[in-house]
Amino acid sequence: MDQLDRKIIAELRANGRATYADLGRTVGLSASSVHERVGKLEAAGVITGYHAMVDPNTVGLGVTALVGIHPTDTATDEDVAAALGELPEVESCYAVAGDEAFVVKVRVSTVDELEISLGRLRRIPGVGRTNTTVVLSTRFEGRPNNAGLDEDPATGA
Repeated sequence: MDQLDRKIIAELRANGRATYADLGRTVGLSASSVHERVGKLEAAGVITGYHAMVDPNTVGLGVTALVGIHPTDTATDEDVAAALGELPEVESCYAVAGDEAFVVKVRVSTVDELEISLGRLRRIPGVGRTNTTVVLSTRFEGRPNNAGLDEDPATGA
C-alpha cells in the first residue's frame, strides 16, 4: 500500500459514495487507475465494505447504552461473544482489558426495552453481571480516523 492508496482510503472513509472520477481528481489519477486500486484494496481485505450511516433516532432506536459484561470464572470469551452476537440490539461488541471482558453498545427504542435487553444479556451463560451506562446524547460517532493515512509511512510526512 503506497501513499496514493492511503489517500484513496482517506477519501472513501470521508465519502464512501465518491465516484472513481471524483477520487481520481482528488488524488491525481485517472478514474480507471483509481478503480483498479480500489479493487486491489478490496481484494486484499483493506476495504471490507460500504454502508449507509443512519440516524438511530429516525428509525426508532432512540435509546443507546454501553454495557460492561463481567464474565463468570467458567465463561469462555468465544461463547459469550457468540451469544452476544445473536442479540439484534447489540450493535457493537468490544473485548476489553480490565474487570469487564466485553463492552457492548446496545440500541433500542425505549428504556423499557433496554430493561428487557439487559435481562437477556444477564441470562447468557457465562455472564456474571453487567454494568450499564445510558447515553444521554451522542456528540459524534463513527467518524473516520484518517490519522496517518495522508502521511508517507516511510518519511512520516
